[in-house]
Amino acid sequence: MNSARSEAGGRGARYALALLLSVNLLNYVDRQALYAVFPLIKADLNLSDTSLGFLGSAFMLCYMLAAPVFGRLGDRTNRARLAAGGLAVWSLATMLSGMAASYRMLLATRTLVGVGEASFGTVSPGLLADYFPRERRGRMLSLFFLAIPVGSALGYILGGQLGQAFGWQTAFLLVGLPGLLLALPLYFLADPRTSDRQSYSPTHEPILPVLHRFWMNRTYVHATLSMAAMTFALGGLAQWAPSFLQRSFGLEVARGNTIFGVITVVSGIIGTLAGGWLGDRFQRRSPSGYLYVSAAGFLLGAPLMILALTTSNLTLCLTAIFAAELFLFLNTGPLNTVLVNVVVPGRRAMGFAINIFAIHALGDAISPAIIGSLSDRWGLPAALLITPLAVLIAACFALWGGRFVEGDQRAAEE
Repeated sequence: MNSARSEAGGRGARYALALLLSVNLLNYVDRQALYAVFPLIKADLNLSDTSLGFLGSAFMLCYMLAAPVFGRLGDRTNRARLAAGGLAVWSLATMLSGMAASYRMLLATRTLVGVGEASFGTVSPGLLADYFPRERRGRMLSLFFLAIPVGSALGYILGGQLGQAFGWQTAFLLVGLPGLLLALPLYFLADPRTSDRQSYSPTHEPILPVLHRFWMNRTYVHATLSMAAMTFALGGLAQWAPSFLQRSFGLEVARGNTIFGVITVVSGIIGTLAGGWLGDRFQRRSPSGYLYVSAAGFLLGAPLMILALTTSNLTLCLTAIFAAELFLFLNTGPLNTVLVNVVVPGRRAMGFAINIFAIHALGDAISPAIIGSLSDRWGLPAALLITPLAVLIAACFALWGGRFVEGDQRAAEE
């Protein structure tokens, strides 16, 4: 991949980062806009919290089931074109959500959004990583994953503002449109791997031996389980935090989503960039640096989450949410960089596909519905208290995985 790597510091790599980051922003805008208009959908369609939570769970279920299929394709085909097709599908599906006249139709369109986003999610981290050398990947992937806090915040803000002003259907129509404009540029983005056939040949190994290889990669397994526990917590909070602010403190939809969105974008940018910088810095000192930075963020964030969910003071709650999100976002770049570094290049798309399947199957495919069900019984604040426990479990897996990373990384480079 020398020809592609020669562009690592040039225009090609910077353009790829800018384009993939832009698409990833839309990925999270379209995903989180749903949660911003939860109160509006609940009132309009007369839904229970369990039914609301299942809208998010159904999206994640299809997202995780489609990921292995796209992972298999991603290790054999042009990843940029595969991602562009997914972008077009999820953007159209988001717009179709705005035309839904019933719960069943809305459920169907949200599952289609999950299928489209799965193709981009499985191939994009590995595609971007191939533009940069290993010593710069932590910072570059942290920049790429800035889309999580920034896109999520934009989803909350745009969804809340547009939903309150024009209705939740119009909000979906407007946030889905920009993705169609980026599908063509993404389709023509160069894939460094497929442009250098001498250094890469696609794998055609049967699926069971491939799965066994990933299972024997102990760092990969522990990093994935850590991300799954984190995703359980953050996925549940992402869907229910706006409703929590509305019910606990009486904030209207637009104001609650705007406040939560601003908190998320500021804390997310600081935390994600700091995590990438700290991860690269500590990785130079220890092979487990990325995992230890992630674990520290989890351990610092969990008690702050408890404070935010139990206080009756709005200012203290919002301050605790900000601090908790800042520490939790430290893991974004480091954990994804670990996945890239311990998987051989020819299996990275499949590696991210399995990771996506696992973290969502064990994480936010189930947590929104579980929290919704518990909320119907005990109230939303009490139901959300299961999330800090999941964050502490994430810290344990990250610390444990640090014992194996040096050997697994060496094996991936051989």
